[in-house]
Amino acid sequence: MSELVLYRKYRPKIWGDVIGQEHIVDVLKGSLELLKFSHAYLFSGSRGTGKTTVARIFARAMNVKDNDIYEIDAASNRGIDDIREIRNGVNVLPFESPYKVYIIDEVHMLTKEAFNALLKTLEEPPSHVIFILATTETGKIPETVVSRCQVFTFKKPNREILKQLILKTAKKEGYTLEPGAADLISLLGDGSFRDALGILQKIISYSSSKKISVKEIETVAGAPKGNLVNDFILHISKKEKEKALGIIGKVVGGNISMKTFSSLILEKMRIILLLKNAPGEAKEIKEHVSEDDYEIIEKIAKEQNSNINSRTLLEFLKAYDSIGKVYIDSLPLEIATIEVCL
Repeated sequence: MSELVLYRKYRPKIWGDVIGQEHIVDVLKGSLELLKFSHAYLFSGSRGTGKTTVARIFARAMNVKDNDIYEIDAASNRGIDDIREIRNGVNVLPFESPYKVYIIDEVHMLTKEAFNALLKTLEEPPSHVIFILATTETGKIPETVVSRCQVFTFKKPNREILKQLILKTAKKEGYTLEPGAADLISLLGDGSFRDALGILQKIISYSSSKKISVKEIETVAGAPKGNLVNDFILHISKKEKEKALGIIGKVVGGNISMKTFSSLILEKMRIILLLKNAPGEAKEIKEHVSEDDYEIIEKIAKEQNSNINSRTLLEFLKAYDSIGKVYIDSLPLEIATIEVCL
């Protein structure tokens, strides 16, 4: 494998490489065709969704050479002196391009004074200067700055998009993944291309074979063991409240993310309901889970008196949404467990 980390090695370089952000790519390509550019753009969205990558592609598509593209990390260069340096630089003509492009990443980290200084430049920028501001927290940017930008909101990639990226990247690196492995990595990636590829990188570095298993992912990524999730669902299915709460205790003791544990519970409960109500989907479902998981899921789905139903799933959906909003992360899951086992 190349010494480059995967997310850099496979970073999109042209429009055709960008996935999951078609609503933005189409608009930017349209402005390129018409040669109509804004003097300032604001790219907002959660981490690892491609904001800086798209900014670079857009700049190069405007025929801007590398020595006329300036990338500034506002987390490290957040003061008024840093912005004053930019204000002085914008008055100098580009070296060999029609424009100078300033990409300011994590722009919400600028100080109040720095934002005020930037605002003056955004109000009357030289015609040869284009700003592309990137942020994960639009709410922290003054409205006076936002109003002077053309705003684009980057979407989190869904699980299927991340899964296909993982499978494609692993194949290029000479690896295959057993059923369920790519799904688990995409879940752990939490809507971030960069995080998902980072997890794959760790697993490839750890794996001694060319076939990546779910167990390897659980070990390397610190994901909940599949048997913990399966045992929990089995206890819920039989209304074994005390045993189910005991599993939650093990998750807490193992310092495992309660959000991730809940995600896996929801995923498997959803599959059980699908098998119950749409048995024709069994073949496709089988391709997305490991053999051991499918055996347990199928067994629960066939039980006539199983407590896994739409009401149960709804209770755990509510619990998932509440995790992180209360002081004790396990509390929403514990309450849901007690409710569905009454």
